[in-house]
Amino acid sequence: MQSNFTKTGFPFEWKDIYNPDQAELEELAILHHLPKGAVIDCMQSEHLPKYEAFEDYHFIIVRFFDNACDANSDTIQKLTRKVAIFYNEHFILSIHRSESVFIKKVAEKYAHNKHVQHPFDLVCKLIKNALETFESPIEKMEEEIDFYESKVFLRKKVPDLLKHLYIIKRRSSVFKKLNSIIGKVIENIHQSHRRNTFYEDLKDYHLHLETDTDDLHENIQQLLNIYISLASQKTNEVMRILTVFSAFFLPLTFIVGVYGMNFQWMPELQVQYGYPAVMVFMALVTLLIFQWFKRKNWL
Repeated sequence: MQSNFTKTGFPFEWKDIYNPDQAELEELAILHHLPKGAVIDCMQSEHLPKYEAFEDYHFIIVRFFDNACDANSDTIQKLTRKVAIFYNEHFILSIHRSESVFIKKVAEKYAHNKHVQHPFDLVCKLIKNALETFESPIEKMEEEIDFYESKVFLRKKVPDLLKHLYIIKRRSSVFKKLNSIIGKVIENIHQSHRRNTFYEDLKDYHLHLETDTDDLHENIQQLLNIYISLASQKTNEVMRILTVFSAFFLPLTFIVGVYGMNFQWMPELQVQYGYPAVMVFMALVTLLIFQWFKRKNWL
């Protein structure tokens, strides 16, 4: 088990532990009288944010953005990591798989903050800082949307454009879903605690992040719809041109087909000026079709 272990400077005890094995988790459960099943389950990577209240402890799982994730990652498990937090009136235990920058940031920033007097105050700060990890990728995706939007409207070719837009859409959906789930967690924790400035600050930031994720998801949806509409419009334009050519050549092909039949008794074949007459007739048909199309505004 690796750990920064007891965080000093707080008026309560905070143990931060990362990368424990199952035996060490069981030991922690016994040492701090924690629900054994919850302690073991907290290391399973697929858990979504949640809140549970036990007899002597409150249990929260939050997820934060993983800056080391692959560029094509588009699922909750691949894009984020989780932190499990157990706390009561006098104690906090945070458990996660690897060292987390945002946890170090909280420890350094609030260790000697005289306003942080209760474990719940620190829990609010931990959740808020976990949410703040999503701010940078959201800003990056907004910049990517602006970039691809200009390319789409200017009809410039971008390699794998649809793939990039799809990944942004998937990521925005993940962020929107996570933000919705953590919103329910935030609503639930205040029912077991007094409201304070830390909680209100957390709630305000969550609302800000919710607005950003909603805007991001809406923008990428609109850009995808525009891209698909423009692609359809381009296809329709090609089909329109092919249809116009077909309309011109179809009657001419019919005329050529008629006179290409090998019947012996075809009077027109014996006429001296039959060939130029047919050519003039074909030109007249073409002119009539052109005038008809112009009148209908199809050209």
